[in-house]
Amino acid sequence: MDLNAYERYMKEIYEPMRQELVGYGFTELTTEEHVRQTMDGLEGTALIVINSVCGCAAGLARPAVREALANASTKPDHLFTVFAGQDREATEAMRSYFDEVPPSSPSMAIWKDGKLAYFIPREQIEGYEMEQIESHLTGVLEQFCTN
Repeated sequence: MDLNAYERYMKEIYEPMRQELVGYGFTELTTEEHVRQTMDGLEGTALIVINSVCGCAAGLARPAVREALANASTKPDHLFTVFAGQDREATEAMRSYFDEVPPSSPSMAIWKDGKLAYFIPREQIEGYEMEQIESHLTGVLEQFCTN
């Protein structure tokens, strides 16, 4: 399938935002099927980041994730990400696993023992300093992860 000029342009814009988390070791889930295959029966703990194009994702959420993973004394077993607004079916599928919280992007979720253990919505990212978010996430990782 040949992408039209708009689709090519948008892919060029979003690709670095996707690759930032992949570069930190995240597995990007881009389809509903990939989300379901990954999440159904997942064992251990997972940090799931719902990525976004917004400024608070670029300047706050993704850098905070990087720093928290570098500094936390315990780490999750798995790192996954979906991209809201780009991979809509994958994002919707991921959100269905924690439907007790409203949709939010960017956001971060801790999945443990087959259920949502903790959720950091956009409201706890936007308007905060990166260091505050990193400290929050580091504490969450140390509370819920054992590696």
